[in-house]
Amino acid sequence: MHIPGGSVSDRHPPAHRGLTQRSRLSPQAYLATTGRILRQLAADHRSVAMILVVPSLVITLMYFMFHDAPHRPGAPSPFNNACLIMLGVFPLVVMFLITSITMQRERVSGTLERILTTPLRRFDLLAAYGTAFSIAAAAQASLACIVAFWFLGFSTAGSPLLVFLIAIINAVLGVGLGLLCSAFARTEFQAVQFMPVVIVPQLLLCGIIVPREALPEWLQWISNVLPASYALEALQQVGSHPDLTAIAARDIAVVVGFAALALGLAAATLRRRTP
Repeated sequence: MHIPGGSVSDRHPPAHRGLTQRSRLSPQAYLATTGRILRQLAADHRSVAMILVVPSLVITLMYFMFHDAPHRPGAPSPFNNACLIMLGVFPLVVMFLITSITMQRERVSGTLERILTTPLRRFDLLAAYGTAFSIAAAAQASLACIVAFWFLGFSTAGSPLLVFLIAIINAVLGVGLGLLCSAFARTEFQAVQFMPVVIVPQLLLCGIIVPREALPEWLQWISNVLPASYALEALQQVGSHPDLTAIAARDIAVVVGFAALALGLAAATLRRRTP
């Protein structure tokens, strides 16, 4: 293009090129973020203790509590029932607390805002957090299952690998719910306050205290839309059946779907920093 006093090239780079490059997944940034989260988590000894040590200690305490408890001949021991519940509940509760607090800490410190100025997209950032905490959850489930099955005599009719798998899925669900709730909290204390709202109703209505079929009909409807109900039912199926049942497979798929939905909503509601 010629103009008086000179010429200007009309071969301008497209204005959206940077946006296109920014929208692509950067494996290097994703892996770097995942590694940073794992290193940060490993440096927090209290979080490591909560993830790895506390569940095994509580399960061991329950073993001694129920060691001499009477039960009907041929029926599962009270410890078996309680341990099965704990292996499903602990990953959900612990990973919800750790994830929501850690994410809120990242936001308040400004780390989250700096990360979002890199080519890492919001969903990729959530995927990095999900990956890092899923690795921590796998370590938690591995240690808890080893202690329960090999040291405390816990047994199930189904494969221990299924118990291990369900425990990890529950932990990923806790990660997704923690990431989602952290988007609506302004302080770490507020992040913790979401637990009575999000986690406690699930524990009350999933069948731990009162069987779901014994609940009033309107509470059964609420229980049917809570993921913890399906997680516990899947564990109970594994505990009483030698093979994977259709009910257990359905319940596992439902919990996986809830976890994916929670991660997707967390990515959609992710804010750079707390206003």
